[in-house]
Amino acid sequence: MNFEDLNKELSKGELRPAYLLAGPESLLQDESLAAIRGLVLADGPTDFNVDQFEGRSLEPSALLDAIHSLPMMAEHRLVLLREPLAKRGGASEKLTEAIAQAVIKVGGMSLSTIFVVQCSKVDRRAKWVKAFSGDAAVVDCNPPKGSRAIASFVRSEAKRQKVKLDSAVPECLAELVGPQLMLLRQEITKLALLVEAGEKITRAQVLESVSNVSEQPIWDLTDAIGEGRSAQALEILGRMQAAGAPAQPLLGSLAAHFRKLLRVRAGEQLGGPPFVVKKLGSQARRYSPTRLLACLRAIHETDEILKGRGGIRPKIALERLVIGLAV
Repeated sequence: MNFEDLNKELSKGELRPAYLLAGPESLLQDESLAAIRGLVLADGPTDFNVDQFEGRSLEPSALLDAIHSLPMMAEHRLVLLREPLAKRGGASEKLTEAIAQAVIKVGGMSLSTIFVVQCSKVDRRAKWVKAFSGDAAVVDCNPPKGSRAIASFVRSEAKRQKVKLDSAVPECLAELVGPQLMLLRQEITKLALLVEAGEKITRAQVLESVSNVSEQPIWDLTDAIGEGRSAQALEILGRMQAAGAPAQPLLGSLAAHFRKLLRVRAGEQLGGPPFVVKKLGSQARRYSPTRLLACLRAIHETDEILKGRGGIRPKIALERLVIGLAV
């Protein structure tokens, strides 16, 4: 099922015993989990009815013990496991076997325990993934592929925000922004400020206010900063600014990147393709935890400047930030 299918079920009060949130799109992962969590924990104290585990440090026996626990003063409880494939070798096999057992177990517990697994990359042929069938479900959290799927997300998001769009707007936004869901959400919010309540956003307004960022080299910029290539980072930033890349989404990407580096520096094992994980680890080693916190504070201060509270031109503020983050 996809995110829309999940929401339709949950809006009817329908829960499944187990969900696998599969895919790297963080917005879909976060919102799927929030929707499930909201329904599961709606009627009881959360402190006693949530168990959260990280795959990297979890022992299979601890997972199965949590699955067997019963809710306290509530109808349901939630067991959440993040990135089970962070373990390697035999340890990973034992954990995935325990996951398959847990899915079977919760299927016979009359929904007293809801089991949710978040995994950024899965092999759907794997035995443990196939366990999420029947009453359980795999929720697709991959970014949309192709303009039609992206346009469909735009329509759904506009409906969620209660914003009206001309018929040509979803395809136009899909072309300009691409499959960057958080940025699409931000652009719709921004466009809504251009019209009166009840009026439709037009294609002309989109073309006037939304920059073409679908091919912007944002990852080139974060890599250059993280690897200490300050001169190249400034060059990339300059190209992006010349192309009209909006400052706030760019700043959001920098904040997200440095939050990941801080998590890696703290010992957390992030999911994702091996080359990406390796690159994040290499970059994180350049910074101390104290320095990473200082970088995040600098990003926040730049955000304040971009909102007009610093008396510095946005272009200069961003250039100063990039230099400070890269050195």
